[in-house]
Amino acid sequence: MTSSTAAPSPPVVGLRAVRTDDAARFREVFDGNFRALLGYAIRRAESVDDAADVVADTFLVAWRRIGEVPPGDAARLWLYGVARRVLANRRRGDIRRERLGEKLRLELVSAVPDPAETSDSGVVVRAAMARLNDSDRELLMLTGWDGLEPAEAATVLGLPARTVRTRLHRARKRLRNLLGDAFDCHEHQDDPTTRDEK
Repeated sequence: MTSSTAAPSPPVVGLRAVRTDDAARFREVFDGNFRALLGYAIRRAESVDDAADVVADTFLVAWRRIGEVPPGDAARLWLYGVARRVLANRRRGDIRRERLGEKLRLELVSAVPDPAETSDSGVVVRAAMARLNDSDRELLMLTGWDGLEPAEAATVLGLPARTVRTRLHRARKRLRNLLGDAFDCHEHQDDPTTRDEK
């Protein structure tokens, strides 16, 4: 019986085996360039957190391509080049996210008109609603703007339907008191059946 004296195979990280000399080389590159690379990133990134992400991404590239990292001081220049590309990719990503966010915002605005802005009295109602407490405002918005029945609003709020009906009655009364005469004037102006009344 023969025994094998072959060296154990290196551990596998990701899709490639990690060699001891790769790990030692990476440690050397990291230790020798971390502070300089962090300074480079801080001077160019929007925030310290962004700079830390740039450094992490840069060293991830260095780890994956450790065989391409030049020796000595040239390693720092190589890392700066990678960091420069990482920063450019992040900026492009930020621009794409901003554009997509703006596009989504515009689509939402055009698809779902704000009920408070579709009438002349919208400003008055919105100001009065802002003065209500959060629970009254949410209940009125669920029933008035979202079109839910009190029982449906009760389900959303996790309350008994009877409690919601009572709170809704009280919230409407508080809103009416806040609106006062201003609402009555706007309501009559907007209502074609009362235009000729004097």
